[in-house]
Amino acid sequence: MTSLVKAELQKLFTTRLWWILLIVLLLLTGVFLGFFIGFAGVESDGVAGIPATDDPKWAQLAWTTGAQMSWIMVMILGVIMMTSEFRYQTITGTFLTTPRRSQVIVAKLVSGLVVGALYALAVLVFQALVVIPTVLISGGELSLSESHIPQISLGILVSTALYAVFGIGLGALVRNQIAGIVGAIVWTYIIESIFTAIPALQGVGKWLPSGAANALMSIDIDTGLGVPHWLPAWGGALVLVGYGLLFAAIASATTVRRDIT
Repeated sequence: MTSLVKAELQKLFTTRLWWILLIVLLLLTGVFLGFFIGFAGVESDGVAGIPATDDPKWAQLAWTTGAQMSWIMVMILGVIMMTSEFRYQTITGTFLTTPRRSQVIVAKLVSGLVVGALYALAVLVFQALVVIPTVLISGGELSLSESHIPQISLGILVSTALYAVFGIGLGALVRNQIAGIVGAIVWTYIIESIFTAIPALQGVGKWLPSGAANALMSIDIDTGLGVPHWLPAWGGALVLVGYGLLFAAIASATTVRRDIT
């Protein structure tokens, strides 16, 4: 199994796709961090939407900046890791080399977890290089307990790794690369965003992957739409793992049973 995981990682890291998506992810994270810095403490009709940079809540909010963008990037990467095998018909050679298809799928899932975790670590390091100096320069103190940075970091790490599994499962289900990528973007940026951002819909949104991830990270800041009501952190973790197992089962079942020709 170890050799299969190494083979899957080698397939990915010998292409330009992984570092192109990573650069795009870091650039987008930088843009949004610039937004949070530029509009920190700005009031609208007497109400501050984003806390000031010396407020521990600002560090908490800024530290989550790359979360959703990490999710969509690794989900797209997971879709491509699976669908490119069918698009370029390399899946035939893969299964001839390793006839037990379930082992191939497990290897892809494990490699997806590894790559997702690496993306999350890159984002966390980048955020630290921006957020920590910003807080200190503004005269604030970076309190790990008040800003929940360790818990948020763990949440980003776990959720980003699992979103790669979601992408692999989606790619195994639809097979078509364009349809899989569009589906991932629509789901993450539109459907999940609507259900997790609007308080009236959070009763449903808290059970979706991003809602569970926000619960794991304890994101409870009011930015003008009201304080969100998520599951407890342990509940969010269980829901995320449940989704991971579900998408892994989808990837395994659809790939093992279908004709690859």
